[in-house]
Amino acid sequence: MTQPIFHLAFPVSDIQQTKAYYVNGLGCIPGRENPQALILNLYGHQLVAHVTKESLTRQRTIYPRHFGLIFTQENDWENLLNQAQKQKLLFREEAKNRFVGSPLEHRTFFLEDPFYNLLEFKYYRYPEAIFGNYEYTQIGDRA
Repeated sequence: MTQPIFHLAFPVSDIQQTKAYYVNGLGCIPGRENPQALILNLYGHQLVAHVTKESLTRQRTIYPRHFGLIFTQENDWENLLNQAQKQKLLFREEAKNRFVGSPLEHRTFFLEDPFYNLLEFKYYRYPEAIFGNYEYTQIGDRA
């Protein structure tokens, strides 16, 4: 491996339901598992679902907390979108284009897992907008 791998831990209340959503729904590869946690491979990045007894509540909006991926190939983004639709995953926000006609143009959609974790998947028309284009201040859809 030459690139670091991103790691994210997130709360769930049931491992079997987590597997159904992330493995069957999103196509993650399952890793080690026990009654308290499950490791998932999401496109080469490590997600760890940890069971909590704390109350999990729905976030009012998509901000501030969500996680996801930025695809570098539009076809990969579209394939995941089609898979999510086919699996009837809950879309918190349907697929849309943001900042059309600007150097920040990108496609995005948000999913909500059964534990109220929000996932965003993006594809930028111009890759330099992922970390650059400092002269612009737009970030997300907040009014």
